[in-house]
Amino acid sequence: MRPVPDPDVTASAPLVVACLRISDLRPMVDPLDGTITRDRLGVGLTPADAAGFEHALRIAEAWSGRVVAVCVGPRSVEPVLREVAATGALVVRVPLGDEADGHHYVDELAGDERGLARALVAALAPFGRPDLVLCGDRSVDRGTGALPAYLAHELGAAQALGLVSIEAGNGKSGAGERSLLVERRLDGGWRERLRVPLPAVCSVEAAGVRLRRASLAGALDAADRPITVDRSLAAQSAAGPGPVHIGAPHPFRPRTRILPAPHDADPRLRLLSLTGALVAHDPPTVVHPADAAEAADVFLDFLTRHGYFGGTSADDDGNIRDGEP
Repeated sequence: MRPVPDPDVTASAPLVVACLRISDLRPMVDPLDGTITRDRLGVGLTPADAAGFEHALRIAEAWSGRVVAVCVGPRSVEPVLREVAATGALVVRVPLGDEADGHHYVDELAGDERGLARALVAALAPFGRPDLVLCGDRSVDRGTGALPAYLAHELGAAQALGLVSIEAGNGKSGAGERSLLVERRLDGGWRERLRVPLPAVCSVEAAGVRLRRASLAGALDAADRPITVDRSLAAQSAAGPGPVHIGAPHPFRPRTRILPAPHDADPRLRLLSLTGALVAHDPPTVVHPADAAEAADVFLDFLTRHGYFGGTSADDDGNIRDGEP
C-alpha cells in the first residue's frame, strides 16, 4: 500500500523526515557458535534515533510543518511504530524482501546502503521533497553511519554529522525564511556552531534531548491506525543483489612485482641486488605551492613508479599516459 498525502495539507508546508532504525537493543549471542537470538520484546528505538525523532517534532512545530517517520523493518517493528505515530507523525514502514519468508535480517545488514537510501527516497516521494531529514548518528546493529551520506547524495542536500544540538531559526533575509542552527561535537571538548542550508540531512547523537511521551488520545488513536507499507525495497531486493563484495577485512598488501633474476654468482651480491640496498632511492619530494590536482598527480606518479598503482596519470601538458602494471 502506497502512502497517500493528506490533501488538506498545502504543498508549501515544510516536510521534516525522521529515518528510524528499530532493532533489538538486547540481543542474545551464543558464546559457542555466535548464533544471535532476537527478542521481540527488546525491540525499540536507540537513544540516537529517539533524539533525532524528538528534534524532528520540535523543528516541525517551529516551522508549522509535517513530520514523516520512515523505517525499514519487518512486521515485528509495528508496535514501536505505533508509539511513534501516537506523537502525531505519519509513519511509513519499508519491508525487505518477501515477508512471507520472514525478515532477512542478515541480508539487510550485508546489503548495499546506497540501495537502501534510494528505497527510502522512493518511499518519501508521495509526500514531496523533504526540507530536512534527521537520522541517528549510527545504529546498534549495522553501525556504519553511512546511510545519511547516501541520503544526502540521493536528495542533493547538504549534510551535517555528529550534531548534539539543533535549533530552528530564521534566516538573515527575513522572518519568513527557514534556517537551521546546529552544534556539533569536536575532539578535545570543542564545539562547532554551523548554519546549515536547506534542504539538509543531519545525523544527531543521543545528547541533550529525550523523546516526549505521547498523549493518551494519541496512543488510543494510533492503536487502530493502519501502518503504511511501501515495498520499494522489496522489489529492489527481488531484482537481485547490488555490486557489493562482502568479505573479511584485512590490511593492505601491495601487489607482487616481478623482478629479473640476479646474475651474480656471489649469494651476498644476489641478495643486495634483490633487496635494492645498493640502488639509489628517490629523494623526498616537496610540492609547494601546489593545488590539489597537481599534488594528486605527483602522488599517483610515485605509486605508479613503485608498482602500487596501475592506473593512469597526466603529464605537464595534460596528456594521459598509462601507468606501469
